[in-house]
Amino acid sequence: MSAHSTAIGVSSKRGVWGGGNEPLKASYGKLMMWFFLLSDIFTFAAFLITYLSIRVSYPAYAGPAGEFVGSNEYWPVPELVFDAIPFVHGVHAPLVFVGIMTFILISSSVTMVLAVEAGHRNDRNDVVKWLLWTILGGATFLGCQAWEWNHFIHGTDGGSTMTFINSINQLVTEVVHGANLSVNEYGPGSFAQLFFFITGFHGFHVTIGVFLLFLCFYQAAVGIYDQRGHYEMVEKIGLYWHFVDLVWVFVFTLFYLI
Repeated sequence: MSAHSTAIGVSSKRGVWGGGNEPLKASYGKLMMWFFLLSDIFTFAAFLITYLSIRVSYPAYAGPAGEFVGSNEYWPVPELVFDAIPFVHGVHAPLVFVGIMTFILISSSVTMVLAVEAGHRNDRNDVVKWLLWTILGGATFLGCQAWEWNHFIHGTDGGSTMTFINSINQLVTEVVHGANLSVNEYGPGSFAQLFFFITGFHGFHVTIGVFLLFLCFYQAAVGIYDQRGHYEMVEKIGLYWHFVDLVWVFVFTLFYLI
């Protein structure tokens, strides 16, 4: 092999391994965001698989819907648990409120797409506008989730008569109102525990997302991305926000529809 061909071989290797290459034409920042989201997928998948394994270990309620009461013997019926609407009392509206919550969060994904598209055009005004709408959507979702938690914790007026083992291993029967991590009026204790943990973990992600969106909104508004010459940060935060919205689809399906 000649010295010339050897030099070409060394040069080509340096071109591949010498740094500065973007796998799949993705920047370092976007690639690291994908790695983070992949790890988060495994985390949420583990939580949801745990929920399913516990869910299928309990029989479903088989009686008439009008006679449903919470019991440790069977899993609660979601549309009979999540049937309240803020400021409206005595109205049975199965999953209406959580459906509104879901619509708001999914709509915020649309405005996020529009913000990313505006970033590709380097249109600062449109980026700021659509980011603001996305922030409002995320904050509204969090407010709705806070109300739902509050209603879930305080429970219905009548409560349910539940039999359970107390902290000193005595069998106790009492009327339970609402839910906590030990007992709840809706069904088995694990139902409330999983609800608080998984929806709370998702809400924590939404809270982080709203904070990042606000930071991005501020930097776009003051022209930082114009100085950089690109709006890649909007796209990276958009990946995170779409992931949060997608996870909610699975949480909504498993908790509220099954």
